[in-house]
Amino acid sequence: MKKNIAIVAGGDSSESVISLQSAKQISENIDRDIYNVFTIYIKGTKWVYKSSDSDIIINKDDFSFSINNKKTIFDCVFIAIHGTPGENGILQAYFDILNIPYTTAGQLTTALTFDKYVCKTYLKDIDILTAKAVKLKKNDEINPENIIKKVGLPCFIKPNNGGSSFGISKVYNKKDIINAVNKAFNEDNEIIIEEFIKGTEITCGLLKTNNNEYIFPLTEIATKNDFFDYEAKYTDGVTDEITPARVSKNVEQQCKQTSMKIYKFLNCKGIVRIDYIVNNEQLYFLEVNSVPGMSKNSIVPKQIRTMGLSFSDIFTEVIEDALNS
Repeated sequence: MKKNIAIVAGGDSSESVISLQSAKQISENIDRDIYNVFTIYIKGTKWVYKSSDSDIIINKDDFSFSINNKKTIFDCVFIAIHGTPGENGILQAYFDILNIPYTTAGQLTTALTFDKYVCKTYLKDIDILTAKAVKLKKNDEINPENIIKKVGLPCFIKPNNGGSSFGISKVYNKKDIINAVNKAFNEDNEIIIEEFIKGTEITCGLLKTNNNEYIFPLTEIATKNDFFDYEAKYTDGVTDEITPARVSKNVEQQCKQTSMKIYKFLNCKGIVRIDYIVNNEQLYFLEVNSVPGMSKNSIVPKQIRTMGLSFSDIFTEVIEDALNS
């Protein structure tokens, strides 16, 4: 009998539009000979399965839905929500309570990796090099001079919990710090201010299952914009995402080894993407994406294609690993 797979998409952050694109790509590539696939849209308290006729409300007591008195329950959940509640541990805790397997790391790991500042601090225990950083919460005193003393100029100011470069600014002058801080606070109640490290941005996608380890080809981010902002990520022609990355063999090997070290240390699961800046052959860790974009234009799908792997096979392995863990 085929297993029922729910792809959860949408979410409550600015990344919801990217999540829907990721869910579409995942749905199109899951093997229908093995699985029945249903995309569940989540926005706040509205959780629905869109049938051909109407929106069917999800019963949150057991994460099921019914049509004509026929009840559908799920064997596994493929989480495709970037940001809250799919990437910060909230949905993971919910599915743990219901004992439904899912395709990401657990509640603790996803909450940890979603908090950029805490994750950077935690990884220092295994000697991962990171840029200097300051964390601020809403209602904290904002002192531009102290910020500059700690991280220097230019610096990046961005939401501490979030992705897709919403609310991020690169700041060159003291006078622009307050506006950039307010912009970031529009996206999150916590912000992180990081030292600017001049160098090449690269990113490593990887997957570890019970049977295999995959480290996908590295991607180099070469953007015409001042930094890899939302426009640079999702507008054709603005950024060259070069796969494999134009880095030395030493950097490539170092990045892949470091990425798997981080993956295992944080107890990651499923497909993950880890971002870095390379400066003078040294890697500076940026962040872990525990639910990376999976749309056609996203980085990890390009890496998978470059490696010559089948999306269907990879997704099958991810689902089967979740079911059998």
